[in-house]
Amino acid sequence: MTAIEFNHVGKQYRLGLVGTGTLSHDLNRWWQTSILHHEDPYLKIGDVNDRAAKATSDYIWALRDIDFKVEQGDVVGIIGKNGAGKSTLLKLLSRVTAPTVGTINARGRIASLLEVGTGFHSEMTGRENIYMNGAILGMTKQEISAKLDEIIAFSGCEKYIDTPVKRYSSGMTVRLGFAVAAFLEPEILVVDEVLAVGDAEFQKKAIGKMQDVASGGRTVLFVSHNMASLRRLCHRGVLLENGSVINDGPINEVVDFYLQDSLKGLGVQWSKPIVDKNFQCYQAELLPESGDPKDVFSCDEDIILRLHVRTKEVIPGLYGYVSIAKGDGMVAWEFDSNDKQMNRLADLPLGDSVIDITIPKRTLAPGQYSIYLNFNSHQNFSGVDVDTAGDICKFAITDEFTQRGNNRNGMFSTLVDWNIH
Repeated sequence: MTAIEFNHVGKQYRLGLVGTGTLSHDLNRWWQTSILHHEDPYLKIGDVNDRAAKATSDYIWALRDIDFKVEQGDVVGIIGKNGAGKSTLLKLLSRVTAPTVGTINARGRIASLLEVGTGFHSEMTGRENIYMNGAILGMTKQEISAKLDEIIAFSGCEKYIDTPVKRYSSGMTVRLGFAVAAFLEPEILVVDEVLAVGDAEFQKKAIGKMQDVASGGRTVLFVSHNMASLRRLCHRGVLLENGSVINDGPINEVVDFYLQDSLKGLGVQWSKPIVDKNFQCYQAELLPESGDPKDVFSCDEDIILRLHVRTKEVIPGLYGYVSIAKGDGMVAWEFDSNDKQMNRLADLPLGDSVIDITIPKRTLAPGQYSIYLNFNSHQNFSGVDVDTAGDICKFAITDEFTQRGNNRNGMFSTLVDWNIH
């Protein structure tokens, strides 16, 4: 049985304005569609939603020709880069906004958690908001009361349940919002990346609860940038790019396609044009202890990340930040230049410099990895972006000593002594 059906759905916006923006546009649209019974003239124009491209039209298609079905009991992960249209898709399904073209058919009650505070009235207490949300979902007071204790216990907000929600932290609001959405037994549960606001303990609980919801035959749509969570929770993936569906299939295949595509063009060497700014990293490469750059390393050799930077003016509080992620998107290791010595980059001379960062052998487990790099400053006690390189390199680690095993799980491959006394 089909739970959700998107029929050639599109959502168009006019850049910088609400609606079509002018009375003349609205009159023209009304005349063409209502009087002459012609097609909406503004549906024939507009750019795709590509953030990297310069706009050539005042109109933009946040979503275009979305056409797929979700069967009852399916757990579907909506995947894509920022700006791909994921949140817009969920807002259309949740009736926060209406599609410009096409139709959406959903069978059953929909509970949505799209952003912090969704569906909550800030002046009402947590308890009052639980009853209000349940009523919106069509539940009776008795049905809500039967679930009330479970909702409060899961949220961990017992102490503040009779306090107005405006006094809650963002994490508390998300906890309560998710508990309401999950425990009031909707037929369709829609969850956006908002869960990232919660702490690690709550995220684990939330994923477990969504698995329980799915195992009960209800439908779940889940947007996340955490590929490991998507693999664990979802059966199917839908990949969006620039407002269109470009891949739809088993979750592992779609995630692999997305990760390979997102790292396309990355290699062991990276560079970008030098511009006139106070500080810039303009080149990076991955090297062994001796020899040329390469992309496959043994567990038993050091990996050197060499950065070429240009300093035009000393930046107080400058520090570099590196994040290394596994092939499934899970962050394996993060570190910055202040970890061992504060203000380590304060000694950078003006002009060109080389920074070598050594990833010690027997640190990361065999697998594929990508490196993200940026530079910030703590000037004025706030994080100020100085130079963002982004995803710069990718590499693989192998374990050629098969007696230790190539297929060990986990993030690290450290050799540990087993001492017998």
